[in-house]
Amino acid sequence: MKVGFIGLGLMGRPMAMHLAAAGHELQLWARRPASLQPFAELGAQVHASPAAVARHASIVFTMVADAPDVAQVALGEGGIVDGAAAQGDAVVVDMSTIAPAAARDIGARLAARGIGFLDAPVSGGEAGAIKATLTIMVGGKPEVFARVLPLFEKLGKTTTLVGAQGAGQVAKACNQILTGVGVTAVAEALNFARASGVDAAKVREALLGGSAASAILENHGQRMLERNFKPGFKAWMHQKDLRIVMEEAHRLGLMLPNAAAAAQLFNAMVGAGMGEDDSIAVLKLFESLGQR
Repeated sequence: MKVGFIGLGLMGRPMAMHLAAAGHELQLWARRPASLQPFAELGAQVHASPAAVARHASIVFTMVADAPDVAQVALGEGGIVDGAAAQGDAVVVDMSTIAPAAARDIGARLAARGIGFLDAPVSGGEAGAIKATLTIMVGGKPEVFARVLPLFEKLGKTTTLVGAQGAGQVAKACNQILTGVGVTAVAEALNFARASGVDAAKVREALLGGSAASAILENHGQRMLERNFKPGFKAWMHQKDLRIVMEEAHRLGLMLPNAAAAAQLFNAMVGAGMGEDDSIAVLKLFESLGQR
């Protein structure tokens, strides 16, 4: 199958590589030529615009930073819509993390041109993208989902059709509430152990045997102990995702006190110059505020 992919960054690059490894012919466009270099020996076709990608691929994936970027590559001048409208059976699959309302709007505007749309954000970070173990949360029509599912299966370990367009982004927002609060809670606990003069590694070992055990404590907690802050999911990304959560909460009139506190911590990280660090570097923020 000829598959388009736009957004070859930290996550998108390994995801596109998996599709190529599965035998699909990649059709690519990137703002930065350097992003295309890893694909030079894979037979990928490089195009001058997103529209050109869509003219050569009936399914086009996007994996970019935020809703304005998705709208630009999908609907802007020279965007996917200009090439895909002539296909008749084209589908755009956005795997970025954007607001549910933005996903619904983009989907509706594409539908008006006869183009299918799935919002399919992921969880698992760079490691999950590299290992093809992502969790994929999808919103859209069942028949469109069924068509794209074989491609999703090359990218992740679990793929769930959550509901109509926008539902995938709602699920991702829920994921970011849980992971954002979870990361900050683990960092807070380990810093408390350290400040109390107790071996934080032993505390984590003890907690993993009880009801406080979690994947975040096991995986991210270990990286905190190792002080491995190499970005797999950058702090500014979690800041952006929780901004989406809080904007949706305001729109819905919901109180999200734990998410709001986590959002403020990631704001503080970015303000302190740690935006390019992994989000687990929130541990350093706690340490700097309560040094003993």
